[in-house]
Amino acid sequence: MPNRPAGSWAEFYITRRLLPYLKLARDRKAMSADEAAAVESVVRRIDDLAGPDEPPARLHGDLWSGNVLWGLDGRAWLVDPAAYGGHRETDLALLSLFGLPEQQRVLDAYRESSPLAEGWQDRVALHQLYPLLVHACHFGGGYGRRAGETARSLL
Repeated sequence: MPNRPAGSWAEFYITRRLLPYLKLARDRKAMSADEAAAVESVVRRIDDLAGPDEPPARLHGDLWSGNVLWGLDGRAWLVDPAAYGGHRETDLALLSLFGLPEQQRVLDAYRESSPLAEGWQDRVALHQLYPLLVHACHFGGGYGRRAGETARSLL
């Protein structure tokens, strides 16, 4: 997972996340040409889709329900990070991709602590493209189809 800094989050997301895994998914035949073309269209429109610029935030990087442990006291504990500096909406989008018990409670606490930019819900699909591409590379075509559908939903 290349983590070298880039000039902007959009550049980082394209060059360090989307394009490397798109190529790998295509090489592994986990995506059709049409699905890959949809992701490439998102890449070309990233500046229109990315929302307002924000400074990099420290991300968990693999924040799905299996990496959130709930204590008996109701507190959540995060495990197994793949930490890097990125856009803070990314972790929240990953939580919604695979679901999380108490997800609304987590979102409410996050917004109370650090309000999100207007329209963040509209960008969830954009932030989900990367984990969908990774899953396509590791687990096959069902995720490639889902990445293509997700990309088309943004266009």
